[in-house]
Amino acid sequence: MIAFVFPGQGSQKVGMGAELAAASAAAREVFEEVDEALGQKLTAIMMDGPEDQLTLTENAQPAIMAHSIAIARVLERDFGVKLAEKGEAVAGHSLGEYSALAAVGAFSLADSARLLKLRGQAMQQAVPVGVGGMCALLGADLEKATALAEAAAQGEVCEVANDNDPGQVVLSGHAGAIARAVELAKEHGCKRAVPLPVSAPFHCSLMQPAADAMAEALAATPPQPMLLPVYSNFTATLTSEPSVEQDLLVKQVTGRVRWRESMEAMGQAGITHFVELGGKVVGPMIRKIVPASTQSSLVSMEDIEALVKEI
Repeated sequence: MIAFVFPGQGSQKVGMGAELAAASAAAREVFEEVDEALGQKLTAIMMDGPEDQLTLTENAQPAIMAHSIAIARVLERDFGVKLAEKGEAVAGHSLGEYSALAAVGAFSLADSARLLKLRGQAMQQAVPVGVGGMCALLGADLEKATALAEAAAQGEVCEVANDNDPGQVVLSGHAGAIARAVELAKEHGCKRAVPLPVSAPFHCSLMQPAADAMAEALAATPPQPMLLPVYSNFTATLTSEPSVEQDLLVKQVTGRVRWRESMEAMGQAGITHFVELGGKVVGPMIRKIVPASTQSSLVSMEDIEALVKEI
């Protein structure tokens, strides 16, 4: 059984989509439609940079989605591989949940691009630059990370933002609390803590203004019926009900990304092959979470052709 999964922020890089656009009219159409929806030459930034423009949250989020959906369209239009026919379910890491929903028809491509542009802007504006931070804990599980977050908070916000895999958990919150967490990490049994080069403290309660903005945006552009069910970041469970998913997308902004639990649930549901569209980021995590599964990461035409032969 196959599931399609979608990467989140950090999977962007200059040059993304260039080879696909050169090789496939279906991919070019996706990039043109996203540019038109945003009134911005986003694909020029994706393909040619500069890197600092691509890294901006408001650009990175729609760019990563556009790249993922371009690959989905190439699979469907150029190779006749329809996600809804081949897959059992979809999931996406943070913003990747929007890519997953776009791939199964819950949002149009144009609406997905506009929602993610707004989501990126709202997240950036929720907390002034320098006030918040994030760090990755390596060699830490959820229990150790939670205890460390509580010890480091000292009256400030310090929360588990991402439970990525059995050995990697991310904390988010006030910059001072994150600095304390980095210092205290070894005392709490973590191998090491690495401050992350992010512009805002994602997936913690400091993001409430962004959650409010997304509640308004999603009320105006609600998800439509899905061709495949999605595993929600917020609950790590399957949903196919658009109104439920709408609520979960709002909660996702301040809530923990329960990736490890989501992938465990997919493995328990019988998924044996995970196909990552648009990155090579979540595949290695899944290998640690569901060791009996196989993973394919699709970035190039060569990757896509190899998968088509397999399935």
